[in-house]
Amino acid sequence: STRVLQYRYILNYRIMALSQNTSSQSRFSCGRDFSAVPNLPVTLEECSTDGFDFAVAPIFHPRHKREFLSGPARYRPGPSTRPDLTLSSTDWSSLIVGRISHWIDTDSRTDHVRANSILALKQELLYCMHLSLPAILIPIKGFSCANLARTLLEHLMGAAHYHVWMEVPMLSREASVSGETPLPRRMDSWHWWNQFRKMCHYNKRLGLALVLSSDLPSPDAVSRWVGEVIKVIIIPTSIFLTNSKGYPVLPKAHQVILQRMFKLDIQVVIRGSCRHCLPGKGMRAYWQYLEYLWQHRPLLNTVETFARGYEDYLQCPLQPLMDNLESQTYEVFEKDPVKYTEYQTAVKLALLARVPDDKVETPQVAMVLGAGRGPLVRAVLEAAKECSRTVKVYAVEKNPNAVVTLLALKEELWGDSVTVVASDMRDFEPTEKADILVSELLGSFGDNELSPECLDGANRYLRPDGISIPTSYTSYIAPISSHKIYTELKSTAKDPCKPFEAPFETPYVVRLHNHYTLAPPQPLFTFRHPNRDSPHDNSRYSQLTFAIRSPGTVHGFAGYFDSALYNDVSISIHPDTHSSGMFSWFPIIFPLKEAVFVEAGDRVTIHFWRCVTAKKVWYEWCISEPQPSDIHNPTGRSFWIGL
Repeated sequence: STRVLQYRYILNYRIMALSQNTSSQSRFSCGRDFSAVPNLPVTLEECSTDGFDFAVAPIFHPRHKREFLSGPARYRPGPSTRPDLTLSSTDWSSLIVGRISHWIDTDSRTDHVRANSILALKQELLYCMHLSLPAILIPIKGFSCANLARTLLEHLMGAAHYHVWMEVPMLSREASVSGETPLPRRMDSWHWWNQFRKMCHYNKRLGLALVLSSDLPSPDAVSRWVGEVIKVIIIPTSIFLTNSKGYPVLPKAHQVILQRMFKLDIQVVIRGSCRHCLPGKGMRAYWQYLEYLWQHRPLLNTVETFARGYEDYLQCPLQPLMDNLESQTYEVFEKDPVKYTEYQTAVKLALLARVPDDKVETPQVAMVLGAGRGPLVRAVLEAAKECSRTVKVYAVEKNPNAVVTLLALKEELWGDSVTVVASDMRDFEPTEKADILVSELLGSFGDNELSPECLDGANRYLRPDGISIPTSYTSYIAPISSHKIYTELKSTAKDPCKPFEAPFETPYVVRLHNHYTLAPPQPLFTFRHPNRDSPHDNSRYSQLTFAIRSPGTVHGFAGYFDSALYNDVSISIHPDTHSSGMFSWFPIIFPLKEAVFVEAGDRVTIHFWRCVTAKKVWYEWCISEPQPSDIHNPTGRSFWIGL
């Protein structure tokens, strides 16, 4: 029908976008799950009328149990299910998500049931491929799922093109009845999913279909689920309450969870019969309520808005010492509404500390190291203007392309108050000492863009009582679980010029989104400036032990930093102290080659090295408990930062 056709292209776009792990959802996408579908075209018309975008339907009739080994059903005449002519190929590929027959039990302890179920599953998977369905819904029924994993993996490694949504309850029925805390592994449905995906080699076409249960797990367990690759959340009509006007509503706790899920750009599926008989509404009442929740989800903050589309996108860290940044990169950083304001405040306090009110005419020499296109120069000049102090500014920049911009700004705006120096700060030989050094050399890990080495080289032209802004910075790490990032790394194309392990021995800058932090971050390395030690040694080693708060899988360690600019003025990307609205830095992640499963209360001990030679700097890391790992990136074989 015309109404059905209107939804065909919408759903096809939504499923394709979600299957490619993008974050482009701009509308609410909701489907309806049917236990049986006597007439598929009529069912699609009903879905369209009620506002739903697609239907989840069994591929074979629920009562049509087949026998492949023995029994009278083995020779049953006639077609085994509805033909592909029931719908057009476009409708099959955009409006229908197939559901596997509920009676299939590939891990049954009864031999003939298990063997027959495996053959039935293969038959249904092949038919789904024949129909070109975009996705298939398959339930994981318990902790024992080895045969299901093997059968499905064999199919996915073949010519299958669709995505598979593995249905798992948020809280298993056994766990809900027992009420035990912590749960035994066989009763915890997260362990079912974790074991299954590992058996399937973290296949990228596997996604999670999470069934929202009436009883909810602990907040930590909910956060663990939010860190998974959730493609769809299934909401039974039985968990809806009735408000004063007779309309269906979810309990407050379920609303909070759903709002968190909406940030992951999931789709929603309504399961079950209509339990709220409203005149002229029917199942549409459920769709309208969920669409209302989606429309009133919390607005994105400044950082989330800036990072939109880059969630969990792996980027190699910048190397501004080796490479000259492009104009576009400078432009992005200069849009930060917080960073330069904090720098300006820090410079103002430093000027006030150095120049008393009765000596405001005494000029202060401020050297901006790594001036880029001049935002820090502007901050210094504005700070001096605010506190009525006189400054003489040196803008030191090695990038010849950025120097062009600095010279133009000097000619048009700054005049003689600014001297532009086209030089590497380590080679600069000024004719006078600096009262204040101002630099913006920090990376996502604080020191990973070689701020210590650069500022140590500039120490010689800072007065003995001079001030360095920033005065210090500290890196932090925390164990995280991110199935999405780990799966991406496993499928990363190998560089023939690098070791096979290179994707897991390279730190990445990433806007962490679909992840779960298993323990709070701890401080790792601290650097202070000016550094008066002689000789300078910026190599570091640290050992940290984390107490895991709930069961999970450690896929790597997230890195953050905070920096004291001057006195109490600071900037931070630490999750607990993040500078509100600042988006210049995303966290950095140090992956593990082998994911490590941990239980609540386990200890995870990491050993971390910052290694320095005359030509390069690199990081090495490994864990020693709960089980030892390889030392990652030895000798900087996969990743290093050039001096």
